[in-house]
Amino acid sequence: MSIWTELDQTITLWLREARESILASLEQALDIDTKSNANDLVTNVDKETEQFFVRQIKKHYPHHKIVGEEGFGDKVHDLDGIVWIIDPIDGTMNFVHQRRNFFISIGILENGIGKLGYLYDIILDELYFAYEGHGAFLNGQSIAPLEKGRVEEAIIGFNPASIPANEAAQTMIKLMKDVRGVRSYGSAAMEFAYVATGRLDAYISLGLSPWDFAGGKIILEELGGIVTDLSGNPVKILENSSILAARPGLHEQLLKNYLRAK
Repeated sequence: MSIWTELDQTITLWLREARESILASLEQALDIDTKSNANDLVTNVDKETEQFFVRQIKKHYPHHKIVGEEGFGDKVHDLDGIVWIIDPIDGTMNFVHQRRNFFISIGILENGIGKLGYLYDIILDELYFAYEGHGAFLNGQSIAPLEKGRVEEAIIGFNPASIPANEAAQTMIKLMKDVRGVRSYGSAAMEFAYVATGRLDAYISLGLSPWDFAGGKIILEELGGIVTDLSGNPVKILENSSILAARPGLHEQLLKNYLRAK
């Protein structure tokens, strides 16, 4: 058994345990606070879930490094060795207001190469998983590689905050008119998962943090999807970035005709 297969089995157990704890928390009053602004929510469950993963990793894999949204991991400045990037609750506003449409997101890299990716829909109990070179799966069933897409047939996941307050806004509005449909789910992990399974054809966001995209990037690229910033540049995994995640073919169309500066 490889280290990655063993690690996957362990993480899957941890995810199931975390799910039970999160579901139990929905029966209780949440302790809700804000971070950078009034819409940037954090709850006791975000913090407790991240602390759970950090404790487990430190106990079983003490030489691994951890980047977590809530700050309970390490100060990580490089991608040497094995690095975990964790979002304990991606879609906290959905978690608080809707009690659904939120995910746990985990990406694990070795020397900068994505090895294992996890996106877990807690309420629906849908676990999206990829193992580099071995495919991607939804609840253990293989996900088919992504076929090429076209703008006129595409449904795009779109963060409304991604509309720039300048002349480029007109180009983005044209894109929304040219595609078949636009959706906004309030969770980057959810939108990555939906691109991976063909429920969406692309996802566009102006600014995401590493924990928002690390797990989804690994899964999508394992399926032949393409993840770059909005200028077509490779995403730097430890830095905030704009994101264009899409089917092949469609990614090129979006860059050429709508996103990349002319």
